[in-house]
Amino acid sequence: MTSEEIAASVEALVEARRTGRLIEQLPAAPASIEDAHLIQDRVTATLGEPVGAFKINAPPDKAPTRGLIHARMIRPSPARFTQAEAPHCGVEAEVAFRFLRDLPERDEAYAREEVVGVMAALPAIEIVSSRFRDPQARPPLEQLADSLINGGFVPGPETRDWSKLDVARLQVTLKVNGETVVERRGGHVADDPVGFAVALVNAMRQAGGVKAGQIVTTGSWTGLIFLKPGDRCLARFEGLGEAEVAFAA
Repeated sequence: MTSEEIAASVEALVEARRTGRLIEQLPAAPASIEDAHLIQDRVTATLGEPVGAFKINAPPDKAPTRGLIHARMIRPSPARFTQAEAPHCGVEAEVAFRFLRDLPERDEAYAREEVVGVMAALPAIEIVSSRFRDPQARPPLEQLADSLINGGFVPGPETRDWSKLDVARLQVTLKVNGETVVERRGGHVADDPVGFAVALVNAMRQAGGVKAGQIVTTGSWTGLIFLKPGDRCLARFEGLGEAEVAFAA
């Protein structure tokens, strides 16, 4: 992408976030993961939004991608979002981790043990929504530029002593309006939510690092489910607890 194309895409996403008006597509599609991450960063800087959390996708043998979650859109459970704030009303049950101390920039990769030792675990619901009118119709790099179509985040209670849990094999239950729609043991896309958290730390170690208090959410256990205004969703993870969100008109 040229600098002009990046600037135009940043402007389109900033305007969509400020006004709530959905867009059909970006003026120019990102040509690489690096372009898409740069657009995320510049949108966040232009809006002056502090980053409270990250989402991470780290498939085997592929470069990891991350999305920025603005602190303003992180709401402790039980949370409420209006349709204006999250028009697509998507939900995913996820295991997330809060960093208990800074993991700053450095050249050397962080080992798994270093990262595990400074994280608390928590149940969470990621709110999936977008600045695009039809986000799933957009190419992956456009979705990435829009922070992996993140609309918000709902963390549940924090557990610091989680090392005794088999985090990849927890029982997960997702309920919508009191009805169980998913119930199973395990379900993380790679059976390794901790590994995804480590991937996020290493993805950020030359991009500002991560700070104490920030959160990483590590991918859906239940698939993406779209709800509607008036619906209520609860995600429960064995050994960690619950997170709950309601969507209002």
